[in-house]
Amino acid sequence: MARMSTQDRQDLVAKLKAEFDERLAALAADPAQWVEFIEHVAAFGARYGLGNQILLMVQADQRGITPRFFLPYGNKDGSTGWRKHGRQVRKGETAFHIWAPVKRRPTEAEAQQWEAAGRTVKRDRDGRPAIQVVGFRVASTFELSQTDGEPFEPPTIVRRRRTKVPGGGLPQLLVGDDPTGAYDDVVKLIKDEGYEFALATPGSPDLGAANGRTVKAPGRQTVRVRDDVDAAQRLKTTLHELAHIRCRHLDDTGAGEDLHRGRRETEAESVAHIVCTALGLDTRSYSDAYVLGWADGDLTLIRSCAETVLAVSRQILHDLTPDDDADDADVAVVVADAA
Repeated sequence: MARMSTQDRQDLVAKLKAEFDERLAALAADPAQWVEFIEHVAAFGARYGLGNQILLMVQADQRGITPRFFLPYGNKDGSTGWRKHGRQVRKGETAFHIWAPVKRRPTEAEAQQWEAAGRTVKRDRDGRPAIQVVGFRVASTFELSQTDGEPFEPPTIVRRRRTKVPGGGLPQLLVGDDPTGAYDDVVKLIKDEGYEFALATPGSPDLGAANGRTVKAPGRQTVRVRDDVDAAQRLKTTLHELAHIRCRHLDDTGAGEDLHRGRRETEAESVAHIVCTALGLDTRSYSDAYVLGWADGDLTLIRSCAETVLAVSRQILHDLTPDDDADDADVAVVVADAA
């Protein structure tokens, strides 16, 4: 990137923005595109932010490859990127482009200007503006197939959890065992949010005809899940209810801010599918909330929905794999403190 002229960089930024907008429009227009999107997100364990997830999908499609893992080239001292793993990018390979957050400490004048505009500014204990994201720049990353060197196994969520835990038509309930070993951990995350959790009999007052139900009311926060389903479906439904909580679907909203039920269910079902798939449980036979008729092609709504799904999926997977030390794909570029 350093050898590009100013005009070349501007042209590249415009191209990347156009490609992002085009794919976002496709998500809004076709539910099948949404399914493809969350499948890609699941494959990478919700590792990327929305912009980079879409950009990498587009670039991989253009090259006709199925990507497995991305990292930057790495520092000369071998402490980052592919060099950290004893691999080298082959000469002549063309980089994939992503947005890398630029972090620095803003000046007090900048901080006050941002705060006046309604932007949240992180501050240190002494009140000084903290180092934080101040913008984004185009950065380069490379796919595993573009490298040679030491053997490398992508650090999937399944692989990382194994070090911690033993072990078309109408939707059909999942059958069989839960291969993930994550159920107890998911229940704990629900309880950590302040909700009481219990299994319940189908048709009971707390559950009704639903597979799961989350209630948030004054003096009462409960999650109920059917007690007569197989372990695989129990995990899926429990994750769906956690997703409702983490997506803040039950929080109070202001006038005119009520979320359409279709959006709530799409977000919760998408999060559950992404997390289950990343953990090693295929839920496609049940997941049925991908019809985005509620959005009516509205790009702003689709973008907001996608950002919510990605952020919540990423946080849940992080909470289920707290010792994850994998390289961060959304590479941060830290610059010196502003004068």
